[in-house]
Amino acid sequence: MRLNSNLIPTAGAVSRLIQELNKLPGIGPKSAQRLAYHLLRAPEEQAKLLADAILSVKQKTKLCSVCFNVADSDPCPLCRSDQRDRSKICIVEQPQDIVALEHTRIYNGLYHVLHGAISPTEGVGADDIRIKELMERLQGGSIDEVILATNPNLEGEQTAMYLNKLISPLGIKVTRLARGLPFGTELEYADDVTLTRAIEGRQEF
Repeated sequence: MRLNSNLIPTAGAVSRLIQELNKLPGIGPKSAQRLAYHLLRAPEEQAKLLADAILSVKQKTKLCSVCFNVADSDPCPLCRSDQRDRSKICIVEQPQDIVALEHTRIYNGLYHVLHGAISPTEGVGADDIRIKELMERLQGGSIDEVILATNPNLEGEQTAMYLNKLISPLGIKVTRLARGLPFGTELEYADDVTLTRAIEGRQEF
C-alpha cells in the first residue's frame, strides 16, 4: 500500500519510534522497524488505542499486597477468590509465570511472586526480592505445601535451594516442579503440556 505523502511524519518521528520499540525485550532493530511502519500505515484510531493501553497499564495497575502479582485491584482476584486452595502457595519469579501456570488449568492454589531470583553475579540478593514477605505469609500455619516454581536455570536453582532451607524448618512440605522443564529455559515460555506434567509430577525438594 502506498502511503499518502501528506501523512508521512518526519524521519525523526519514525526514527524515534523505532528506537523506543527497539528497547522492548525480544524486539530487534528490524522488528522495531516493521512495527513502526505498521503503526504508520494503521488507522489513527488503532494507534490511539495502543497508546491508551500502554498508558493505562502504567497508571491503573498495581502490585497485590498479598501475593505481589500485577493487578487492577488489591488484593488481586486470585487472592480474593474463595474457589482457590488456600493450603498451597506456588512461588514464581515473575507475574507472567502465573499467566503460564493458570493457562494449564491444573493448579488451583495461591501464588507468591518474588519479582526476581537470587543472582550474586548480578548483585541480586535475598533482600532484593520478595522473600521476607513470603516468610511472613507462611507464619499463619494455614499453608501445607509450598511449590517452588522458579525458572530451571542457575539463578532459579539457587533461589529454590535458599527458599527450601528457610521453609523446611517450618514443617511445611516443599515441592519442586518436575524435570519436564529443560534447564536454562524460562517458565513463561514453556508449553501447556510440559507445564502440566511439571505440576502434576512435582516432587518433594
